[in-house]
Amino acid sequence: MSKPYVGRFAPSPTGPLHAGSLVAALASWLDARAHGGRWLVRIEDVDAPRCVSGADEVILGQLAICGLLPDEVPVYQSRRGEAYQDALDRLHKLGLTYACGCTRRAIEEALVQLGILHERFEERVYPGTCRQGLHGKQPRATRVLTVCGGIEAVITWTDRRLGKQRQNVAREVGDFVVHRADGLWAYQLAVVVDDAWQGITDVVRGEDLADNTARQIHLQRLLGLAVPRYLHTPLVLGADGHKLSKQNGATAFDAGEPMVALQAAATTLGLPRLEAGSVSQWLAAAVQAWHARWVA
Repeated sequence: MSKPYVGRFAPSPTGPLHAGSLVAALASWLDARAHGGRWLVRIEDVDAPRCVSGADEVILGQLAICGLLPDEVPVYQSRRGEAYQDALDRLHKLGLTYACGCTRRAIEEALVQLGILHERFEERVYPGTCRQGLHGKQPRATRVLTVCGGIEAVITWTDRRLGKQRQNVAREVGDFVVHRADGLWAYQLAVVVDDAWQGITDVVRGEDLADNTARQIHLQRLLGLAVPRYLHTPLVLGADGHKLSKQNGATAFDAGEPMVALQAAATTLGLPRLEAGSVSQWLAAAVQAWHARWVA
């Protein structure tokens, strides 16, 4: 690699880590260590209404119990507003953003009229309603263009696990929000700005976030930022067959048995069962196993 490896784990403090989020934490830590690189933790608390007071300290404590210690003091997105505003200003000066006055219901109605939205839970592709002006509506959110100079943003990239990926962001997502109607910063902009600022070379995270990658690469290119490598890990599924999450009742992993939790996470990642007397010994063996699978 041309740059020294820098990886990160970026949890949202909406509750303690569960079995699914531990998989992402362990994978990102192992990948950094197997590459001889640095591993950072970023608390993604930009969505303040969803954050739970004290959850950040719980998460950091869980990581420490599992021996997953960051190489720098954790960064909090809630303290990075000026950086996000600077990035938004750059996009605006380039003529790549516009104000949007649409409510969610208005977007759904527009899609129904266009014959695009047929089911309640279908992906809502923004139809570009406000691209040519607000037409009397009050500005709410700020969107970034996905059609620039008449050219649609078609993003291709290679995921280290999933292989070659392709998404036409203009047609499959539409112009997406970078500054929300409630005044908060959108995840897509914040994560791109922070990954660049921290010099992240490799993003290792859950497969549920793979669909976000094209939007993030689109922003990276518009802002002239480096594009990291991506590896999206398998998901832990709940009893209902859906991704294990706080929304479907996921509980914190048992911090009293860290090696049991780590081994379960390693199994999800396709690593062999490892025998060791301590957490540090187990992690050392896990780094070797990860290196053999993903680096060697």
